[in-house]
Amino acid sequence: MSKKFSFRFLLMLMAGIFVSLGAAAQSVTVKGHVQDSEGMPISFANVVTLSTKAVANTDANGDFTIKVDKAEQVRISYLGYKTQTLAAQDGMTVVLEDNNELGEAVVVGYGRVKKSDATGSVTAIKPDEMSKGITTNAQDMLVGKVAGVNVSTKGGTPGGDASIRIRGGSSLTANNNPLIVIDGLLMDGSGVQGLSNPLAMVNPEDIASFSVLKDASATAIYGSRASNGVIIITTKKGAKDTAPRVTYTGNISVAHARNTYDVLSGDEYRAFARQTWIAANPNDPDAANMPALGTSNTDWQKEIYRTAISHEHNIGISGGIGNMPYRVSLGYTDQDGIARTSNFERYTAALNLAPTFLEDHLAVTLNAKYMNARNRYVDGGVFGNAINIDPTRPVRDAGANYQNYTDGYWQTLQATSAYNNPNWTQAVNTNTPQNPVALQNQMDDHANANSYIGNIEVDYKIHGFEDLHLHANLSGDYSEGEQTTWKSPFSRDAYYYGSDGVSRSFKYNLMGNAYAQYQHQFGIHNVDVMAGAEEQHIRRRTYSFGSGFEWYDENGAQLATPVAHNPWLRAETSHLYRNTQVSFFGRLNYGLLDRYLLTFTMRWDGTSRFSKDNRWGEFPSLALAWKLKEESFLKNVNALSELKLRLGWGITGQQDLQGYDFYYLPTYVAGNSYSRYPFGDEYYYTQNPQIFNNDLKWEQTTTWNAGLDFGFLNGRITGAIDYYYRTTKDLISQVQIASGTQFSNYQIRNIGSLKNYGLEFMIDARPVMTNDFTWQVTYNATWNRNKITKLNGQTNWMLTGSSIGAGLSNQVQVNMVGEAANSFYVYQQVYDEAGKPMEGVFVDRDGNGIIDPNDKYVYKNPTGDVLMGMTNKFIWKNWDFSFSLRASLNNYLYYDFLSNKANTSWSGLYSNSAYSNTTKEAIELGFQGKTDYYMSDYFVRNASFLRCDNINLGYTFRNLFKGNKYEGVGGRIYVTVQNPFVITKYDGLDPEREFGEGVDGGVYPRPTTYMLGLSLQF
Repeated sequence: MSKKFSFRFLLMLMAGIFVSLGAAAQSVTVKGHVQDSEGMPISFANVVTLSTKAVANTDANGDFTIKVDKAEQVRISYLGYKTQTLAAQDGMTVVLEDNNELGEAVVVGYGRVKKSDATGSVTAIKPDEMSKGITTNAQDMLVGKVAGVNVSTKGGTPGGDASIRIRGGSSLTANNNPLIVIDGLLMDGSGVQGLSNPLAMVNPEDIASFSVLKDASATAIYGSRASNGVIIITTKKGAKDTAPRVTYTGNISVAHARNTYDVLSGDEYRAFARQTWIAANPNDPDAANMPALGTSNTDWQKEIYRTAISHEHNIGISGGIGNMPYRVSLGYTDQDGIARTSNFERYTAALNLAPTFLEDHLAVTLNAKYMNARNRYVDGGVFGNAINIDPTRPVRDAGANYQNYTDGYWQTLQATSAYNNPNWTQAVNTNTPQNPVALQNQMDDHANANSYIGNIEVDYKIHGFEDLHLHANLSGDYSEGEQTTWKSPFSRDAYYYGSDGVSRSFKYNLMGNAYAQYQHQFGIHNVDVMAGAEEQHIRRRTYSFGSGFEWYDENGAQLATPVAHNPWLRAETSHLYRNTQVSFFGRLNYGLLDRYLLTFTMRWDGTSRFSKDNRWGEFPSLALAWKLKEESFLKNVNALSELKLRLGWGITGQQDLQGYDFYYLPTYVAGNSYSRYPFGDEYYYTQNPQIFNNDLKWEQTTTWNAGLDFGFLNGRITGAIDYYYRTTKDLISQVQIASGTQFSNYQIRNIGSLKNYGLEFMIDARPVMTNDFTWQVTYNATWNRNKITKLNGQTNWMLTGSSIGAGLSNQVQVNMVGEAANSFYVYQQVYDEAGKPMEGVFVDRDGNGIIDPNDKYVYKNPTGDVLMGMTNKFIWKNWDFSFSLRASLNNYLYYDFLSNKANTSWSGLYSNSAYSNTTKEAIELGFQGKTDYYMSDYFVRNASFLRCDNINLGYTFRNLFKGNKYEGVGGRIYVTVQNPFVITKYDGLDPEREFGEGVDGGVYPRPTTYMLGLSLQF
């Protein structure tokens, strides 16, 4: 070897050593962990370095180890989740978000579509375990989460129903609820005793995703009942060839009344009553002749409420045996209400099987769900009675008369001479507020309901022609419920005797559909064609009976065993409802150059609810979309990740007459016990003619929609803006008609038209994303207006809404042409120089010198102009913190609670031989009971509010109890505060009411709840 060669070799060897040392110095080992948004580890996730292309996979605990160069980035991906690219860092924890349903595909009517190819206004959400708050029913997951969707619970009743409105609803008095579709089954909106809410049929822990279809181009494929939008619920499923995975979620919670009305104490009431008596009786300055009051200081509101303790437990097992994914779950909920004696109990079970055959050409999905719900209700009168009853009286009284006639509860009694009457209720003044504690304890009103939902779905991909699918679905829902209302013989409402009333109902909903779908890419043309047919049968029967029991013999002695009393105390009613709908539908999706999209749908619905001349409805829709991001002038703009323009038009229908399934036919129904005809010694039931309308036809809603979807910074910021304009014609409503023209003074007719328009905005952003810390904020806002454009009645307006005023039957809301639906219709209040309302003094708006109904005017409406929702979520290592806010702006309520108690004169306080409580607010107002004061716009109050729905703090753990042969347990422990505060200027107990409900006469209060929860996965 020459010296020259040896020198060169030495140089090369030394250079190689230095390069190797340098490379070794730059290469580091990184350990990390991958989990989903619920904190569960993701096994077999793929981890790849971008420069060296080194590859690693996560183990069963979601952990990985990989060698990377300094400052190198890694890409982490897993099927069904969004891919993330970020800087490598030792000890990093990566959270992958679910991409199945929400990222690449969304569920639409009769199929799915890539989210980027959707042309209609569709919002898909997945329940977020970290920020969902307390979710007893499915609708709780939607509160404040979707632009254009208003979910308002009907008070704090345990397991209670909710009002859901998508874009404000489209009808006046017909059904305004959206169509609910659960795993392909179109749910019937009616319920049974103990189960009025179709969304309560699904355990929230079983829900995988929601799809909310809002505009007609998305909903028209459902035709009938889709004019109010569609909510599609997809439940969780297993995965092929996976080991069994067991999950448990459970919680325990404590709830209390957030606030109560400010009423007079016993001492304050005695002082005010004396002052009022002297003012009304100047000849008795010492109030010597004033009726006696009690000596107690009873807080009646405190007596009817309690600290409610509730708990919930759910267990699920999922996996896959070869080609058959499976999931089975069980759930139990026991929720106590804050009003004593109220309770909700629920048992749920669900099974999902999804086997595939013939090399995945044949897919079968089987879903089965069962729910048992048990409710005990509290009489709604307890809340008003707790305000009105005399606070100087005790809850119980040891006096002999109370022991004999009220079971020891204090009640207002009549004159002593009535005590000798065996019908003890004649000794109690039934015109006065009754003891609310007695009302709770002397009535047992409970319901038991069972519901079964199931479907079998088959999809066959033609062998040799895989672009063609044949799809069939057979599904059904059977529900039954029974409600029993028992009243003690000591109850003031027992009508002289104890009573026992029973109501039962049965319902089934059977539906089948089949369709064929062809999908193919022809070069630059993408074609997706679907056509099918559907038939749905709904049948419902209700019946009820009640009976009275005699507790005393003819001499007034109490019987050892009560016996059934007079037949007139027993009444039986029975009703049968059934309807059938037959449908044909089709859809064309066409894409050009993956940039220009068109969707056309058509549906024909035939309903048994209308006569043959009006039976069929046609519901077309057309939508266009332009993916601007794919154009050459934007494709290379890296900051912009999505930009799509959408335009849509369509027609949807409404035919839900809410119990009048044969309204176009002249029918007769059997009369009840009160309408029998005597013939000799026998009484015979009569057949009564029913009102009908052969001209009734479809209510139709036409919607125009323009939308823009956008995304920035590789999806870190995404959002959408939508403008919609819709008109409804042939509104279905009940109107007053001339006497003698039909068998009633009211008839259901097509009466006019309504327009509804608004603007929606939503954004999802991650302002901060590091290896250890993530901040995510979602925000949505909706501006909505509606206006009645036509009424076909004798006038251009008609009163509507709840009656107001104590013992009155007045309405303060109106539907009037040119005004918003359910607007307030009141007198304009006159105020004195100090700004205080002058009782019974109103503005003479027509200038005729007198105050009459012509001086009423439309003043505000109960629906908020702007609705907003916002959720903030912060994740730092294993900790998470989130809170959700919701706002309603410019919504108004008639403060009936105050107007009912505004009469603070002596006659207002003391009538029918009993005292009635009053509030401090009513005393400050100082009204003395002048005629029509309650029709004043003074009582129409701005009820805008900002509500914090929930605050959550959680800690995610993994590999707990891990052993040599045991992978350990992962999970999350968390605390939640539900409904912690409401910011509002409204003086009532709660500014939030059911959508369109404008009268605040009191409601079961929404409680504040503190919950401790635990989720486990092993």
